[in-house]
Amino acid sequence: MKLSLNNISQVDWQKMDDLVPAIVQDATSGTLLMQGYMNKVALETTFEKGLVTFFSRSKQRLWTKGETSNNTLELVSAHVDCDNDSILVLANPNGPTCHKGTESCWQDSEATPTVGFIADLERVIASRKGADADSSYTASLYASGIKRIAQKVGEEGVETALAATVKDLEELKNESADLLYHLLVLLQASDLSLNDVIDVLKKRHQK
Repeated sequence: MKLSLNNISQVDWQKMDDLVPAIVQDATSGTLLMQGYMNKVALETTFEKGLVTFFSRSKQRLWTKGETSNNTLELVSAHVDCDNDSILVLANPNGPTCHKGTESCWQDSEATPTVGFIADLERVIASRKGADADSSYTASLYASGIKRIAQKVGEEGVETALAATVKDLEELKNESADLLYHLLVLLQASDLSLNDVIDVLKKRHQK
């Protein structure tokens, strides 16, 4: 169930002495970022500030993630599980989540969903906007203008189709990677993201 300030009482706070585990997941990539504990006030504060806030058992106080490092977690939504005794928080991370400087507290790369790489790649592509054209290929694409980027998407689309036609699977993989990359650049150049495309697919799927 999706939580809000109006239904926080749905969480079974008494079951675990006013503390429930809260797992934070990257709202875009699906990567599991960290786990902490929340009491009622911490969850209320999370909604009020829009930043994920926990109750620190060691410090015995509220603790907003990033309050010293600035690596905050911007709240997207919070959900309680079927037993009402644990919370899943979807958030957008501002910088690495783990205190060791990694994206996630689960540092094993195999613990990260493969699709999460696309979200990471999209963030890198977005960060190249406005950069010097000589600094990277992505920056040079932005500098060339949206018509040239759109042309590249068309070229890569044709090459992908040709690779499939001749059943060259290795080339199909390579051309598909090129197509996806250039499509991400085109979306960013148009002030859109892959999430906007996924939203369209979701709506179509519901019909």
